[in-house]
Amino acid sequence: MASKRPAFSQNIHRLFDEAQATDLAPGIVSLIESRATRAQIREVPVERILPNPAQPRLSYEEDSLTELADSIREHGVLQPILVRPVGSQYELIAGERRWRASRMAQRESIPAIVVEFDDETALEVSIIENLQREDVSPLEEAAMFRKMTDLGYSVRQLAQKIGKDKGYVENRIRLAEAPAEIRELVSVRKDTISHAYELMKIGDERTRRRLAKKVAAGELTLAKLRRITGGAGDDLPEPTGPKRRARTVAGQVAAVRATDDALVNNRAKLAEAIDELVELLGHRDLLEEIPETNRDNLARTLTITKLKLENAIAIIRVTREA
Repeated sequence: MASKRPAFSQNIHRLFDEAQATDLAPGIVSLIESRATRAQIREVPVERILPNPAQPRLSYEEDSLTELADSIREHGVLQPILVRPVGSQYELIAGERRWRASRMAQRESIPAIVVEFDDETALEVSIIENLQREDVSPLEEAAMFRKMTDLGYSVRQLAQKIGKDKGYVENRIRLAEAPAEIRELVSVRKDTISHAYELMKIGDERTRRRLAKKVAAGELTLAKLRRITGGAGDDLPEPTGPKRRARTVAGQVAAVRATDDALVNNRAKLAEAIDELVELLGHRDLLEEIPETNRDNLARTLTITKLKLENAIAIIRVTREA
């Protein structure tokens, strides 16, 4: 059956087929296909490439860049970067790590997909490309989500675009708008993201700052913080007295029992879901019938789930040590 895509769309798909090692997500390819006015693959001088002024990434690990530079010296750049022409130079859209590492490796040129599109599309592609990375910090992710909504994406559209649930996106956007002490806490300790959401429930700035310092110092577990935010909103000592103490102890016992029951139930559900998934993936013939894009999305979702589980394990270990 003949393709119904216009010639330009076919050309873009051909370009990406030629650049077989490209790691750009299908969604980005579709975005380029629908909005770009010109596209080609070529070697671009490294020194004529300008960093993206709207780059959503906040930092890069120096050790990781050094390792990539060593690999580039030995094997070259295997995945082309994405740039757009700006006068006689080029603005980087996606692949900044490869470009930085190429400069460290003293490469004269780098393979690039050169496309022409407007500023808004350039920002959109850059954000979506970075959101696919596993090493994006919670604060970077929050800032990117905020920018995407500023571009006109609804929370639901954004969640669908990046393969995350709506609640996850909403929480990250809340983090982008969080008070400075909460954002600083998450930047120092990525494992405190759940603490951050609890701290945002506290309206009193002085109390919030005090509790954030305790969390940063490892003096306040998530369970204790939740008891605080679920109560009066601060951690002031409760009034003494036999009746008040009895009610507090009884409430804590009930809460512990409910939490334990929930953990047991969720553990059973998780084990059952994993067993079903492993059984499904064991049928290779059925798996090959699933479109490649859907398989890529599943792999990405499983990677995200793995990171969430590792975060949960870290929380449990920290709580146990506390």
